[in-house]
Amino acid sequence: MAASSSPNSIPAPEAVQVLVTLLADDFPVVRETSMASLKDLCSMMPLTILDCCSTVSRGGRRRFGNMAGLFQVMAFGVSALNQKDIDEAYMGKLAKIATSEIISSKELNADWQRAAAGLLVAIGSHLPDLMMEELFVHLSGSTSAQAAIVQILADFAFADAVQFTPRFKGVLSRVLPILGNVRDAHRPIFAYAIKCWCEAASQYSVDFPSHSYFDSDVMSFLNSAFELLLRVWATSRDMKVRTSAVEALGHMVGLIPRTQLKAALPRLVPTILELYKKDQSIAFLATVSLHNVLNATLLSESGPPLLDFEDLTVILSTLLPVVCINNDTAEQSDFSVGLKTYNEVQHCFLTVGLVYSEDLFMFLLNKCRLKEEALTIGSLSVLKHLLPRLSEAWHSKRPLLVEAVKLLLDEQSLGVHKALSELIVVMASHCYLVGPSGELFVEYLVRHCALSDQEINGPGNSQDRPFRYKRLEVKLGAVSPSELRAISEKGLLLLGVTIPEMEPILWPFLLKMIIPRNYTGAAATVCRCISELCRHRSFHENGMLLECKNRGDIPSPEELFARLIVLLHDPLAREQLATQILTVLCNLSPLFPRNITMFWQDEIPKMKAYVSETEDLKQDPSYQDTWDDMIIHFLAESLDVIQDKDWVISLGNAFTKHYELYTPEDEHSALLHRCLGVLLQKVDDKAYIRNKIDLMYKQANISFPTNRLGLAKAMGLVAASHLDTVLAKLKDILDNVGQSFFQRFLSIFYDRTKMEETDDIHAALALMYGYAARYAPSTVIEARIDALVGTNMLSRLLHVRHPTAKQAVITAIDLLGRAVINAAEMGTSFPLKRRDQMLDYILTLMGYDVADEGFNDSNLELLRTQALALSACTTLVSVEPKLTIETRNLVMKATLGFFAVPNNPAEVVNPLIDNLITLYCAILLTSGEDGRSRTEQLLHILRQIDQFVSSPVEYQRKRGCIAVYELLHKFQSLCSHGSGINSKQIDRARLGNSSSNLPTPYVLPSREALCVGERVITYLPRCADTDSEVRKISAQILDLCFSIALSLPRPVMSGSGVELEISYRALSSLEDVIAILKSDASIDPSEVFNRIVSSICTLLTKDELLAVLHGSAASICDKIKQSAEGTIQAVSEFVIKRGKELNENDISRTTQSLLSAAVHVTEKNLRQETLAAICFLAENTSSKVVFNEVLIAAGRDIVTKDVSRLRGGWPMQDAFHAFSQHTVLSYLFLEHLISVFDQPPILKVDSEKGENSMHSADSYYNNDFLQAAIIALTAFFRGGGKIGKKSVEQSYASVLTALTLQFGSCHGLVSSGQLEPLRGLLIAFQAFCECVGDLEMGKILARDGEQYENEKWINLIGDLASCVSIKRPKEVPTICSIMSKSLIRPQKFQREAAAAALSEFARYSEGFGSLLKEMVEAFCQHASDESPTVRRLCLRGLVQFPSIHIVQYTTHVFGVILNLLEDSEESVQLTALSCLLMVLETSASETVEPFLLNLSVRLRNLQTSMDTEMRAHSFAAFGALCNYGIEAQREPFLEQVQASLPLLVLHLHDEELSVRQACRNTLKQMAPLMELDGMSVLFNSACFNSEHRADYEDFVRELTKQLCQHLPSEVDTYMVSIIQAFEAHWPVIQANAIYFSSNLLLFSDDQHILAPYYSQVFGIFVGKMSRSPDAIVRAACSQALGLLLKSPNMAARLDRVDSGRRGHESIQYCTVSNN
Repeated sequence: MAASSSPNSIPAPEAVQVLVTLLADDFPVVRETSMASLKDLCSMMPLTILDCCSTVSRGGRRRFGNMAGLFQVMAFGVSALNQKDIDEAYMGKLAKIATSEIISSKELNADWQRAAAGLLVAIGSHLPDLMMEELFVHLSGSTSAQAAIVQILADFAFADAVQFTPRFKGVLSRVLPILGNVRDAHRPIFAYAIKCWCEAASQYSVDFPSHSYFDSDVMSFLNSAFELLLRVWATSRDMKVRTSAVEALGHMVGLIPRTQLKAALPRLVPTILELYKKDQSIAFLATVSLHNVLNATLLSESGPPLLDFEDLTVILSTLLPVVCINNDTAEQSDFSVGLKTYNEVQHCFLTVGLVYSEDLFMFLLNKCRLKEEALTIGSLSVLKHLLPRLSEAWHSKRPLLVEAVKLLLDEQSLGVHKALSELIVVMASHCYLVGPSGELFVEYLVRHCALSDQEINGPGNSQDRPFRYKRLEVKLGAVSPSELRAISEKGLLLLGVTIPEMEPILWPFLLKMIIPRNYTGAAATVCRCISELCRHRSFHENGMLLECKNRGDIPSPEELFARLIVLLHDPLAREQLATQILTVLCNLSPLFPRNITMFWQDEIPKMKAYVSETEDLKQDPSYQDTWDDMIIHFLAESLDVIQDKDWVISLGNAFTKHYELYTPEDEHSALLHRCLGVLLQKVDDKAYIRNKIDLMYKQANISFPTNRLGLAKAMGLVAASHLDTVLAKLKDILDNVGQSFFQRFLSIFYDRTKMEETDDIHAALALMYGYAARYAPSTVIEARIDALVGTNMLSRLLHVRHPTAKQAVITAIDLLGRAVINAAEMGTSFPLKRRDQMLDYILTLMGYDVADEGFNDSNLELLRTQALALSACTTLVSVEPKLTIETRNLVMKATLGFFAVPNNPAEVVNPLIDNLITLYCAILLTSGEDGRSRTEQLLHILRQIDQFVSSPVEYQRKRGCIAVYELLHKFQSLCSHGSGINSKQIDRARLGNSSSNLPTPYVLPSREALCVGERVITYLPRCADTDSEVRKISAQILDLCFSIALSLPRPVMSGSGVELEISYRALSSLEDVIAILKSDASIDPSEVFNRIVSSICTLLTKDELLAVLHGSAASICDKIKQSAEGTIQAVSEFVIKRGKELNENDISRTTQSLLSAAVHVTEKNLRQETLAAICFLAENTSSKVVFNEVLIAAGRDIVTKDVSRLRGGWPMQDAFHAFSQHTVLSYLFLEHLISVFDQPPILKVDSEKGENSMHSADSYYNNDFLQAAIIALTAFFRGGGKIGKKSVEQSYASVLTALTLQFGSCHGLVSSGQLEPLRGLLIAFQAFCECVGDLEMGKILARDGEQYENEKWINLIGDLASCVSIKRPKEVPTICSIMSKSLIRPQKFQREAAAAALSEFARYSEGFGSLLKEMVEAFCQHASDESPTVRRLCLRGLVQFPSIHIVQYTTHVFGVILNLLEDSEESVQLTALSCLLMVLETSASETVEPFLLNLSVRLRNLQTSMDTEMRAHSFAAFGALCNYGIEAQREPFLEQVQASLPLLVLHLHDEELSVRQACRNTLKQMAPLMELDGMSVLFNSACFNSEHRADYEDFVRELTKQLCQHLPSEVDTYMVSIIQAFEAHWPVIQANAIYFSSNLLLFSDDQHILAPYYSQVFGIFVGKMSRSPDAIVRAACSQALGLLLKSPNMAARLDRVDSGRRGHESIQYCTVSNN
């Protein structure tokens, strides 16, 4: 391949080898991918793939983990080989690989075995003989190997029958000998193989009929195998063996001789039939085998049938129940096992029927007559299947079949019904249905078409009643009622549409099927069939009538019309019932009066068009009422067109008769009431009317709401023409309802059903009275209403419990009120008596009562009740007399909560809300006597609604805004002397004329009474709402508010005409915006809102403006983000344009309001915008007031809250950020914060002592305000951005100084345990560094900021000052000037901070001029400060001035140093030493000499200090003084040198390196003064500079020699100092002293020195050696004693000692040594 030539590519064999190797990968996805690739490559390079696979296969399954995949690839490769590529030897090798793997395991049917078998089959397709020979070799092996070989041969036969069949003989010859020894476990495999072999042979004989390989040997082999399977295997106890044997026998029967087959039938057939007792899959296999047997025995061309029909009856009886095997299982992908079994059984029956047709027919009929369910269903199914196929043979048997089927029509089994329905259709298609029997079968189908949904979905369907054929234990097919109905409907339509021979039977018989109640569910199908018959037949009017009249059982046209018009009720009924009925009415119009045809031809298409769009109907909640009204209208107009009184009377009788066709709960009953009612309108016969009314009430079941409503509407329809008759009937009913309220009360305890019945009667009565009043003439209703109210009947109705009963009573009260309004419209007005009491009744009925829980089926009914109640309340409020205050408040309290009712279901809730708004408008219009009272009423209502106007729920806001708009609109109408009419909800007649005739000043309120500011800030957020409708309505609300305000009387001195003109211009602009909103919905909402705000800003008076600003917090916290943003925008604009009108108190209150909003707002962006409004307030008013309010609020939060954990962050910090980022306010806010720092501390008074102390002044002062300022400053630095940074840069010196001094104060609080102030300040300081970009200073703070030790924070300030001096040298003079003045502050820690900063700034005082003198004087003055820190810092500052500038002040510096070297504080002494070293480096000799000796003495006192640094500095300072002891003070100073030498030598090997180094340097500086030869060389030797103790000892030895040699007179002085060092605090110094002293005694020749010190030193050594806890001291003592004892001087000394004493001391020494 081309790719193989690339150096980076893998050659093909290697690539294949990799793919083959991946077949054994651990991950399945890799194995699958590699196999797919190899299979694709097999067509290109099969030999290469086979070579790789065969190589990998060595070692078998143990070495390669996926032999199955390997064999599959090899099988693909072999199949892809061309004939020319076949190498027999190679194929044999592959075959051996596969067979060796197969026979190496006892497993059977493993995946790898199946794959290996596939490989052998693939080899066999090329070289069958080779493959078979390889397999035959292993047939003599183990039984498992034999089974595997036989399975492979079966697979080969199944795959390639053409190559297998010629070798069938060889296979049988080798397999047959071992067949008898096969174990039961392997017999299914052998049986399956025989089946496959026989199938292959049969297929070969079909394909190649001229080639036959069945010689006598083959037949002999087959006979032997057949007998073995039949006699042994088929009778095995193992079901698998039996099943597989029967399956194989079924395929062998076509190959064995007929004689053998005939002889085997008595055993073979029972064996097969026995399997039907098992499950479905076995029944299927048995049926296939049985079908083969029947074909071989009955349809063979070689001779007559081998079985008589009598012999077949057992087989057929067994097969019949199998037809009903459940075919719902899903074991197969295409067909279920049950369906396959069904088809095979039918094939078996057809095979028998082709030979014994008449016998089979009679057999099936006899089985049907037995009425055994399984046999019956099976027989009917077989008849249905065979009837078309054996129609000629069975033609003469038609009467027998019809009679047999008739006998089965009354069976109750659904399975039988289904089978009969299917058979009836087949019989009809073959002209079996004639005469009355045909009608009987048609009615049978109609009966099952009428199955209702309740019957189908109810608990009685066949799923709960499974059929079982007990003897065979076969589960029969489960038939559902819905399936039966669908089959029946389909069958009936087929009869009417596709079988012309059925027309004489169907017409007019189907008309009879329309009327019966039981067949109501089939009406749509029956009507469709009738329409199809009418369409296919050319009916003539006379012919139709004649056919109907000739049959007395056919219903009359009146009965048909009455039935069909009521069945129209449901426009969404299944099968398009309404459309089918209207169609059949048109087709049957010749049956009705002549003049109706034209009218129906016009009207019916309109009605069909209405019901045709079912989806549109479902969207209309009132579609049912509309459709019912259309039906009533259609009926009424039809009756008008007919104009036949007798026909109308006959129709009324039909309606009356049809009451029995509908159940009381059926809505058709309600429609039937109305149909009869509209018919009675057209009748003049009073007796007939009374009779029908009585019957209507008697037939009505008023316990069902729909029936009750239908009855009431029917009574109303009758009352339109016969009011007196209806009222008389109602009076009779009322007189018969319950005797007293007491009886009803008792019924609660003894008969709940009785109470419900009474509720129903009261509800029905109420509705009937109501609808009677609605349709009755208004001129006669007044007296009846007064009588009804006066009887107090309504109070009895109040106690109904059921929701629908309540609705009925409420509707009745509403209808009474409407009757009063209608009377007023007609010119007869009168007050409604007991109106308030009726209102109370309505409120009671619409409320939720716990006692009614048993009656309240759902919340939906309660909502409907409440909607009706609100409408009724509106009606009652709108009539005279006017409401009292108590009643008004009661109504509002009971109804306000409806604004929060959930939005769904909209069809119920929307009318409820509309009714609620209408009610409130009615209350406003009908209450109040003057302008003030009406205004108070308006505000009261509006404030109650405010909670919904600002609700987070969109539909509540919309409802609230609509309600407010309607209320304001009504109020405007009142103010302008309009009638106050809600054109959408309340007509003029209902609300009446609410305008007042009083004078205008009396009618109109004042503008102040309207509280315009409060209303504006409530509704203004809605102008920025997310809902466009809410925005539009709220804009109109604001327009109404100001329109009303401007129309009201203004105070005399309220303003000039110019201001009024400006206001009207602003109002006009607002109205222009509203006009744009109404005309253009796409306009930008933000632009609209801006224009609205601009207009409102002009329209507000000052008091209203203050009300808006002070009340803005709630609106800013609006739950709708856009509304809150709009409020903030409006407040900002109000402040910008009119902020100058505010005084400090107004500013303070406004700031507090905005801060409150910022605290409660959770949205980050809203908070930022609120803070921006505060910035506008500060910018346009007094910034100081605003800043102080913010800091006060922040301080309060610090005390009361954990501001670091507030959800959403701390609002005050956001305010600080806003100030710092503001272009104008940034610098002002920073200066304000600095001024807060400069305020004197507030002392915290001890309540017990009643006095203040300096301690409390430094540590315990009230710092809440100050802490707030610190946090504000931090926020300023971090959140100020470029603007804040610029302000900080401008005030750099003052900010740094304030922070530094505050740093000292906070450290003072740390000493009292208050850590938080310091931490807060450090954060502020760090933020300052970040702000000004000084990273170095920030690192310093981060490193040492929280070091609480005194020196640490002092050093920190110094580091900061140093950093500032380097980074910003121009700022240093200003800072120093401020700091110098701060040294006099009363707070100690602030002085310390100032001193620390100044001492460091002194380094960089180049060019300070007069400021330098000022600083020196300040340092000298405060070097005696009470604070040690201030003292040492002042001294440090003095020595850090540039030497060129401090020369003139050196004497002052030395004086300060000399004083401070004796300070009581070591830290001050140490500082003095450090400063001395610094000063000595640059001072002249004449300046130092006056202080030389005093300094030396003070330094010697410090050289034994415990402080390491003190020792090191004191030694170093003494060395520095050596440079000045060479002139006038040389001799006195040399004495000081000799006195200091021993300490220098001892500390030359000090524990601390700094001390050692200082001593080395000092000794080197002392050497010239001592003027000893060789001393300089010694001080430069290696042992002198070494850190090892051995080298130190060598140096001491050499030094001692020099001293003893050149300065023997000083040895005594040395010894005194050294002996003092024996008790030094440091063990190493003690050891050094011991060693040094021993060397002095060793090398000194002066006996005057040795004599006094020997005994003392020796005794000390002995004592320390025995008692010292330090090893180094004990070791030094041992070494020193050794030196001394070995010394010649010491030996001579010891010889002169008394021997007695010598012995005593020796004993003592030994004792001590041992101890």
